Amino acid sequence: MTMSIRNLGRTPYLPTWDAMREFTAARNDATADELWLCEHEPVFTQGVAGKTEHVLDAGDIPVVRTDRGGQVTYHGPGQVVAYPLLDLRRTGIYVKEYVYRVEESVIRTLAHFGVTGHRVRGAPGIYVRLDDPFSHARLQDDSFSGLGKIAALGIKVSRHCTYHGVALNVAMDLESFGRINPCGYAGLETVDLSTIGVSTTWAEAAAVLGQKLGTYLSP
Repeated sequence: MTMSIRNLGRTPYLPTWDAMREFTAARNDATADELWLCEHEPVFTQGVAGKTEHVLDAGDIPVVRTDRGGQVTYHGPGQVVAYPLLDLRRTGIYVKEYVYRVEESVIRTLAHFGVTGHRVRGAPGIYVRLDDPFSHARLQDDSFSGLGKIAALGIKVSRHCTYHGVALNVAMDLESFGRINPCGYAGLETVDLSTIGVSTTWAEAAAVLGQKLGTYLSP
């Protein structure tokens, strides 16, 4: 069954989260999988086990406690947020494999723009070398030394069906990440495609990420 892609454009976070939950609760074995692409108005979101001390200074940006995994992250204009609404049982993908495939989709998206993305063991999301984002050299260890986070991952699985997803930073006001410990890591630098020297539009990045997710999340 083909996964349909919906571009929601810029949309507030709360109504989108509500819509994901409603879609997931109402779906049945015949419901087609969907991929929602959007960008959000400024918001901090906390995971289920998110610790309040990781929000350093929210200021006028709302903080929403959600039902996804992970700690606090920021969503805002200039970021592509992808929400795969997928029936894992039907596709035969286990949760660990699902996370790997989502991350691989981001890595392949970055490769499209000439950037090398990296995984860090035990820290979901994708990272790039700050000194040379285009280097193909492997990381020497599993630390954050010399790395910046360019994509954050947080998922929820309910009745074998996924919602929430992944956020890729394209061209943002990165100041807001300084108001939190991104994903619970104090001092972790956050970057976007723009700051590492890649000039692209939100629409192009969304199209590439959507295509990669469509490919790598297929059975």
